[in-house]
Amino acid sequence: MPNKGGSQELLPVAKARERILAGLSPGQADICHLADSMGRVLASDVAARLSLPVEPVSAMDGYAARAADCGAVGTTLTRIGESAAGRPWTGTLGAGQAVRIFTGAVIPDGADCIILQEDVDASAEEDGASVSIREVPRAGRFIRPAGLDVTAGDIILAAGTVMSARLIALATSAGHTHVSLWPRPHVGVLSTGDELVTPGETPGRGQIVSSNATYLSAFVRACGGVPVDLGIARDRPGAMLEQVRSAPLPLDLIVTTGGASVGVHDHVVDDLSSSGTELGFWKIAMRPGKPLIHGQIDGIPLLGLPGNPVSSAVCANIFLRPAIARLSGGSYEPELVTARLGSDLPENDQRQDYLRSTLTVDIEGNLTVEPARKQDSSMIGIYAHANALIVRPAFDPPKSAGDAVMVMRLDPLL
Repeated sequence: MPNKGGSQELLPVAKARERILAGLSPGQADICHLADSMGRVLASDVAARLSLPVEPVSAMDGYAARAADCGAVGTTLTRIGESAAGRPWTGTLGAGQAVRIFTGAVIPDGADCIILQEDVDASAEEDGASVSIREVPRAGRFIRPAGLDVTAGDIILAAGTVMSARLIALATSAGHTHVSLWPRPHVGVLSTGDELVTPGETPGRGQIVSSNATYLSAFVRACGGVPVDLGIARDRPGAMLEQVRSAPLPLDLIVTTGGASVGVHDHVVDDLSSSGTELGFWKIAMRPGKPLIHGQIDGIPLLGLPGNPVSSAVCANIFLRPAIARLSGGSYEPELVTARLGSDLPENDQRQDYLRSTLTVDIEGNLTVEPARKQDSSMIGIYAHANALIVRPAFDPPKSAGDAVMVMRLDPLL
């Protein structure tokens, strides 16, 4: 039975993150249609099957010709055909000849330059017309060579890449319809507490809406996971285990919120000391978020977040997001920038602090960060409107307005 009186040493944030990620790995990779790959992680490299473009094509509307025939203004060529996108001209260009060509059309054999349509005087828009040059073209100009964008056989997407709409377009253009992807992890989300009511219910005296579960489900989905609602476990021994073990499908990760503290009504820590479970750690040197739990239930990793809304949200960004990335076959590191403080800060204590803040940039690109005046971990309203967290190391000395501090940008979706 763990000591819930508080004697366990506080684990540094970096060490806690390391231990959480150490036992996580993605499931079995699947071959999936590109249309279903958005937001998922590639399990293997993707090599181009086609060059882009496959053949040399025109970058402009005009006339394909031989540069050797176009050495002087006033030279007249004879139009002998037309090449349009999807309808290439199939002959071979001879001396003194030109082929009407349009953007994206294949360059005829024998041609090595494009004369822009505004740089000629054409007697008619038909074969046999005379084309008089008003501007001498340069060989190769306005011609997109084969493989300009992609060469067949080249690796265009590396394993570990998160698929986006742009990358789906690239893979499709390069000849692919399917790719190998890591599966989306199924993350069970469980709230704990007698004080909770489901969203839509009117709270009674001493009750609150279970907003953490709603937030965490949206968070999991935005990070590429599949949230599984495990409901609310009431404050009694074993309730958390019962809810988890009745999950409707296999889980890759369990996330609880609440019940992680030292009170007599908090049972998550004690439940993780029963058969088939394991308690790794449950205190970290962090504010907000000290009572964070790491363990296992029947071999499934568990991350127990605090019940206060801000503590839960900040811990989700610091620990849950990289955990989902690891289970998805990828990785995640927070975006850290340096900014100037907008107001003074007192000395920090032994816990790494994450201050809800507003990050702004002036017209010259200088970053300034202003911490919220109230940092209470129950105030979700302040967190909801923050766009950054000031990250203060343990025992950080006092800071004055204008001093440089480290800042973690918050993803606007999270």
